[in-house]
Amino acid sequence: MTSSEAAITLADEPPADWWRGAVIYENHLPSVRDGNGDGIGDLEGLIESLDYLGGTLGVDAIWVGPFFPSPLLDQGFDISDYTDVNPVFGDLDTFDRLIAEAHERDLKILVDYVPNHTSDQHPWFIESRSSRDNPKRNWYVWADPSGDGGPPNNWTSEAGGSVWELDATTGQYFLHSHLTEQPDLNWREPAVAEALLDVMRFWLERGADGFRIDVAHMLMKDPELRDNPPAPEGFVGNVYDLQHPDFASQLHVNDRRHPDVHRVLAEFRKVLDTYDDKVAIGEIEAMEWEDWAEYYGQQLDGLHLPFAFQVIETPWDAEALRETIAGLEGALPEGAWPVLALGNHDRKRLATRIGRDQARVAAVLLLTLRGSPTLLYGDELGMVDQDVPR
Repeated sequence: MTSSEAAITLADEPPADWWRGAVIYENHLPSVRDGNGDGIGDLEGLIESLDYLGGTLGVDAIWVGPFFPSPLLDQGFDISDYTDVNPVFGDLDTFDRLIAEAHERDLKILVDYVPNHTSDQHPWFIESRSSRDNPKRNWYVWADPSGDGGPPNNWTSEAGGSVWELDATTGQYFLHSHLTEQPDLNWREPAVAEALLDVMRFWLERGADGFRIDVAHMLMKDPELRDNPPAPEGFVGNVYDLQHPDFASQLHVNDRRHPDVHRVLAEFRKVLDTYDDKVAIGEIEAMEWEDWAEYYGQQLDGLHLPFAFQVIETPWDAEALRETIAGLEGALPEGAWPVLALGNHDRKRLATRIGRDQARVAAVLLLTLRGSPTLLYGDELGMVDQDVPR
């Protein structure tokens, strides 16, 4: 083969997906650089940090935590408007400038996408709860009381107690898998699906390079709202579950991880695939490797990168980590690529859990394993958890 023939052959090969091996940096806006002097991190501060993140630190993509209008009862995951910026953090013009400045530095921007629930202050829910026969009623999960007037079923919240709240106006219960102020959307309603796909399109049109999808495993629930079965004696779902005894007492087979969720994730993927070089990273909790692998999709048409929380939950022990990574690699579908993390905003900081010296070892491990490593802001500094006075 001549050199010119070799050049033609190389040029014809499709480019590698940018996210394979990319270092991803999770940025929680309120806690990082403040660009306007009000003491709260914001989009302007993130723009000012791009040279540090892309140049000094050398990350490839920045996952930007929720920056949407919100009552901020749950770190911004209680969204009251999906297609705007909370004035505390900036505005749409600032977001557009963030995209332009990041792309000029070959940095990617990933938007936190929260499709499972809204704030109870979202106009959709305000209309939905106003009566039993309004156009938005079926946009959320409503159900009649049980025979004794109590909740429709036994589903429990991660925070303890029932996931159901009685609405006095209409006499029905609404579902909230998280805070009472975070009602779950009804993904079995076609209008909800289309509205949330339009949200994806809105941010992709503004230049976002993809999404980190919040609680992707929770979008579909059992259509008959059947009770969850009790967990077997000695069952351990994950360390996070153990912090909430009510939640850990059940096998959550009807309120989350429903097999119909894969149809929704395939729809997300179809939207992303109409654009160039976009990625979907999913927060999922599937502690069995076989279940985790399904989130890639049967034809790799689901999530590009489903998080494997088994890695985060593994004790800091060489043999335990070896077994976990071997399990991940053994379950990985052909052609798929892993995304790896040793911490996130829902867990205690890495340096708090294992100490600053061992956190350096953990960074070496994370950055040398096959996969796309994800860092929590401040991990590169050995930050530890602090109690914040209220």
